[in-house]
Amino acid sequence: MKVIVTCGPSFEPVDEVRRITNFSTGELGALLARELVDAGHEVICLKGSGATHPGPLPGPNCHVRRFDTNDDLLELFRELSKNRDIGAVFHAAALCDYRVATVMDEAGNAIQSEKIPSRSGPLTIHLTPATKVIHELRALFPESLLVGWKYELTGTREEALAKVQRQFSEAHTDCCVLNGRAAGDDFTLCSAGECSRHATKNDLCIALRRLVSKGEHSGTRA
Repeated sequence: MKVIVTCGPSFEPVDEVRRITNFSTGELGALLARELVDAGHEVICLKGSGATHPGPLPGPNCHVRRFDTNDDLLELFRELSKNRDIGAVFHAAALCDYRVATVMDEAGNAIQSEKIPSRSGPLTIHLTPATKVIHELRALFPESLLVGWKYELTGTREEALAKVQRQFSEAHTDCCVLNGRAAGDDFTLCSAGECSRHATKNDLCIALRRLVSKGEHSGTRA
């Protein structure tokens, strides 16, 4: 089966040398890509250029392509969707929720510069929501197994699980991986009907690989 895995962070530019981004090494997506390759699948890994993890290593069944911004990643998805042969999409990348709309100086004047001078004084950066890539994926891959991620730091576990359910209804994902301080010390893999907990990244990757195998045998989305 041909599978897409995203990993690492996106960034949104402030100017040509500065950016806002999320912290993400890309390790989990790299481990998942390797698990799927070892299981005999062909993996296309879409990896944020800011990822620090060295994997996955390109090979005959592992193709690595880089992206910078949310919109860059969406364009890669659109390109890959044209073949209609993608069996599963694992969207583990840590994408920006906001992009820079304007940068203003202390007097309220907009600054447009390739490199904002360091002597510009206090600046105000106005942010606007960035492209929500996961909301575009079901239309691009209508028959594929689609797995999203939720990383939650605040609130209770029950509140975090409620956000998983909201992803199901808004993005039409088949499954969602929940992690972060609000979720506990492990990884929770949820589908519409059940949730299972996995202690380590490797345990989670094995569970996700089994989802792909289940989809192959049934001929339908999980």
